[in-house]
Amino acid sequence: MEDAVLDWPVEPDDNRGTALWRAADIAAATGGKLGGGDFAVSGCAFDSREVMEGDLFIALKGENADGHRFVDGAFLKGAAGALVEQAVAHPHVLVADTMAGLEALARAARARLDPAARVIGVTGSAGKTGVKEALFAALDRSSRGRAHRSVKSYNNHVGVPLSLARMPARTRFGVFEMGMNHAGELSALTRLVRPHVAIVTTIAPAHIGHFSGEAAIAEAKAEIFEGLEPGGVAIVPADSPHCALLVAHAQRHAGLVITFGTAEHADVRLVDALPTVTGGTLVTAEFSARTGAARKLCYTVAQPGAHWAANSLAVMAAVAAVGGDLGAAGLALAEMAGLPGRGARHAIAASGGDGSGKALLIDESYNANPASMSATIAALGATPARRRVAVLGAMRELGEGEAAYHAALAEPIAAAGIDRVVLVGAEMAALADALGKNAQGALAAGFDMVHVATAAEAAECLAAAGPQGGDAILVKGSNSVGLGALVKALIARNGESADTNGGHGATREN
Repeated sequence: MEDAVLDWPVEPDDNRGTALWRAADIAAATGGKLGGGDFAVSGCAFDSREVMEGDLFIALKGENADGHRFVDGAFLKGAAGALVEQAVAHPHVLVADTMAGLEALARAARARLDPAARVIGVTGSAGKTGVKEALFAALDRSSRGRAHRSVKSYNNHVGVPLSLARMPARTRFGVFEMGMNHAGELSALTRLVRPHVAIVTTIAPAHIGHFSGEAAIAEAKAEIFEGLEPGGVAIVPADSPHCALLVAHAQRHAGLVITFGTAEHADVRLVDALPTVTGGTLVTAEFSARTGAARKLCYTVAQPGAHWAANSLAVMAAVAAVGGDLGAAGLALAEMAGLPGRGARHAIAASGGDGSGKALLIDESYNANPASMSATIAALGATPARRRVAVLGAMRELGEGEAAYHAALAEPIAAAGIDRVVLVGAEMAALADALGKNAQGALAAGFDMVHVATAAEAAECLAAAGPQGGDAILVKGSNSVGLGALVKALIARNGESADTNGGHGATREN
């Protein structure tokens, strides 16, 4: 009996090699030529600053830099091989075009998965990174470490193929975030990923400056369904005014369309959401027979906010669709911490106030659009605190409606009972006016408000009046505003370090 307890199940592919890629496999996948000696790699990177021991360095040519200039540095950091367009004095695979080579490697990684493996694609105007991370946590737990996902926000034309190329052959579940800010981009990405399940988290006016309206954004997000494997599952938000549009697009490519949300017709429906003493939500969800898992399920979501309760329904729908363990998914949601730049919470040093010596910092500095701004402001309003402070940076790429979108934040700010608001960026003038103030700042509508031009000025304002003991401080704005530096400075007061920008090089907000 003791031996039986200690036995570890043997998997059919346990005889596969442990290397991520061998040089010959890279050459076969890319049509390249080996040079400088044989090698095997355990990872892939296109940014020489992120190279780790045993990586394949992919020397991409960008608008501002040529990766070939950093090949020597990559090998000094421990790269085992390189994918290059010109021969180098290191082990390498020579190809005509390294970007095309990366895409070929991505296709080869996807093709070598076991037929029983399942791949999930995630997109949406907000929430896609959190849903991706929650899915990974849930599926990694139940598969004993055989889940893979795109890291940080590697979700564009370079980040997605890189994330695929990093996927081990033994992967049982792959989860990939896909973003876009122009029509046609998701169509290409989803055909690389070839998901069995495709999720749209929500539709909101993110990057609306590149589109004619929200319906056009929904059309572009619906491109994710074009890459679905035969019989695949599409998961769409039932509460979205664009639900019917998304469903219609999904039905052209999916074998099954599942909806989630609070609407009566939702296939995964939010029955109840109760706040927990730790700031999260106790969720009761009902699964319809169409999901294949008809039942009611109760679980805890650690992350605060109604948006996280809604996102958890998409997570559960996807776990059910790939035959995952719903119990493990519930545990993962209960334990999931906030992500750097996207909800991470830190206790930072503070003086005065309630005398506790600590304030709560909520780091949402990586991205912002009208939907995510409203959701996080509401979450701040529900956070117990002596004083609630919101440092809000401009929302970018909103087009002609920019002023109206910023001004509309006055309502959620008032509803949340915010005590102090620091507005950052010229675009925030419309909100300052809507709150009853001009750009000079002072007291208005019962709370303290100031409007500044830069993140550096915002840091000065915050330092002048805090942080105070018992404060809850939300920092949120588009990444280009630079509020990540303010977050790093606040965290550094505790001697900590933080990664708030979500990555380098080919990443972007989308």
